[in-house]
Amino acid sequence: MRQTEHIDTWSGILVYLEYHHQQLSNVSKELIGEAVKLAKKSSQSVYGIAVGKAPDILRKELEDYPFREVFLCEIQEDFRAAVWEEIMSKCIGYLRPSIVLIGGTQEGRCLAPRVAVAFQTGLTADCTALEINEQGELIQIRPAFGGNLMARIVTPETRPQIATVRPGVMEAAEKSADAAVSFYKGVAISRSDAITIQKIIALEASEDITKEELLIVGGRGVREKADLQMLEELAYLLGGKLAGSRALVEKGWIMPSRQIGLSGHTVRPKCMITCGVSGTVQFMAGMRAAKNIIAVNSDPGAPIFSIAHYPICQDIYEVVPELIRMLKVTIQCHYPARYFL
Repeated sequence: MRQTEHIDTWSGILVYLEYHHQQLSNVSKELIGEAVKLAKKSSQSVYGIAVGKAPDILRKELEDYPFREVFLCEIQEDFRAAVWEEIMSKCIGYLRPSIVLIGGTQEGRCLAPRVAVAFQTGLTADCTALEINEQGELIQIRPAFGGNLMARIVTPETRPQIATVRPGVMEAAEKSADAAVSFYKGVAISRSDAITIQKIIALEASEDITKEELLIVGGRGVREKADLQMLEELAYLLGGKLAGSRALVEKGWIMPSRQIGLSGHTVRPKCMITCGVSGTVQFMAGMRAAKNIIAVNSDPGAPIFSIAHYPICQDIYEVVPELIRMLKVTIQCHYPARYFL
């Protein structure tokens, strides 16, 4: 789809609204929030598109967000990239949005490149931040060269500007009581593809550290695998979960599902206590948005101290046992029956 019109004729921000099991995904809510911020800075409107079975289930929730228009495209098929791309392309061709935001999920990573190719435009994958300049160009920020620098990428000559965004890095949108959203039904598309889905099997839900409000994070400073029990106990006493850096995953001490960083998960808990984590660029890119960071490390030059709200330059084998002891004393005073019977 070769572009023949000037880029100034493209305006608006389109958000791909991914949903599963009748629930709008968290990353979609985050994209709505980011789209609203970008729209305020550039005086543009925000649009949404949901594709799949029974998208009407989202209507009640979406009408509380500050969209101008939302397109609900119903199709009685499970996700197939070719079909979804055709629907998205029709919607983009109609709206001509300057920006298209898609979640960096398995579905989004499959869909976004196809849409970019259809419009012969650029795509930046796995963005961790977005900005917009005075020319209306979307500044797409993402780690590069193994996370050693943050690249700032623009698409100056073609539209739309397409970006996928890592889940968990943006603030979720706030609902608005005075939102006035127009909803439109999309046209169904029927096509025959070489791939036929015979059966869909739901996987058991795995642990998800991205939803935890408190995380205890172990790093290279943990000497032995058995020492993780100390951090597990601290996490239990504080009502949180244990996570780790890539170093612990590579040693086989924790599961990859608990890893934080570019090759793991992006988290934004209310509180995070890092224990023996030096703070590589890759690790910090995955937890920079934590509300309160308490860093315990015996190395005064540890990079993690540059972003920690409460840096503690001391050995974790002195700090953590003392924290556990004090917490047990507190619990014994307030809940003796629960803890000691």
